[in-house]
Amino acid sequence: MTKTIILLLSITTLISGCNSSGEKDEYTVVSNDLYGVDLSIEGPQENDSYILMKTNCYACHNPHAKSHDDILAPPFKAVKMHYLRAYDSKEEFVDAMVNWIQNPDEQNSLMPGAVRRFKVMPKLPLPTEDLEKIASYIYDNNIEEPVWMEEHMKGKKGRM
Repeated sequence: MTKTIILLLSITTLISGCNSSGEKDEYTVVSNDLYGVDLSIEGPQENDSYILMKTNCYACHNPHAKSHDDILAPPFKAVKMHYLRAYDSKEEFVDAMVNWIQNPDEQNSLMPGAVRRFKVMPKLPLPTEDLEKIASYIYDNNIEEPVWMEEHMKGKKGRM
């Protein structure tokens, strides 16, 4: 057991030490399968805000959906794009997103095409603090883009 713990610590240190640029690592060792431990790597870094977004939002806004036809709501990459166009600062972006999630209304939508396709999202009973963390994460980070999104957006040029 002690050898396994030492091995895990060594591997984690080796992986985190490979980034000599001083930048924050994008990937983390999730588990290890050598002697019952899986060495798979998963990214992005799963901090509280990312986990909140993934567990509360990906059921509908899943960036891993195989096609535009397989989603229940627009991907966050598209949501972020629309909110960045409308709001100049992080504070405005976060406030607007939190306000939308707490009181979704077709009249206040920044994405009328998404509302036509998916309808207005349901009101989510999450604490404001959690919604602020999720919106801040979206603002601050490069959000995963579905593999089909670029092609889909090419077809939307001039219709947005």
